[in-house]
Amino acid sequence: MDDTTPSTTTGTVTPPMTTTTTPTTNPNTAEAKSRFNAALDEAKAGAAALGDEAKLRAGQYRDGAKAKSETWSADAKVKGRELAEDGKTKASEALSGLSRVIDENAATLDEKLGAKYGDYARSASRSLQENAQRLNERSLDELTEDGRTAIRNSPVAAVGIAAVVGFFFARLFR
Repeated sequence: MDDTTPSTTTGTVTPPMTTTTTPTTNPNTAEAKSRFNAALDEAKAGAAALGDEAKLRAGQYRDGAKAKSETWSADAKVKGRELAEDGKTKASEALSGLSRVIDENAATLDEKLGAKYGDYARSASRSLQENAQRLNERSLDELTEDGRTAIRNSPVAAVGIAAVVGFFFARLFR
């Protein structure tokens, strides 16, 4: 029999069957979706909180590293200045010592090579002694500025001197 034709065996007419589906929501499904959405929202909030915490810690580490680097930089400047002062003092002492040695040997030069060479030696000795005194009297800042001025005025000579000094130190520490 066809579902759409009325049945006459019992004398009653049955209406035709319709196949319309109505969405039936199971209460368990609705609850599961609700819990899933709540868990998802909680996970998003947790991720945001972790992100904020990470940003906060990164900022703290950055600030700590910056403070340490500033401290180290200040310490390095102080130590560098101390070493430069020591170097200046030692250079001055070395120039004075060299001046004394040359001055002491000027008489020998007079005897062996002539008075002219002895006078050259004495002149060189005086020049070295004057340079040692000037080096002692001047501050590091003044010496630095003098060096910059000399390099600006004659950069080729500065490069040549640097090359000679570099070659000397390379030979010295080989």
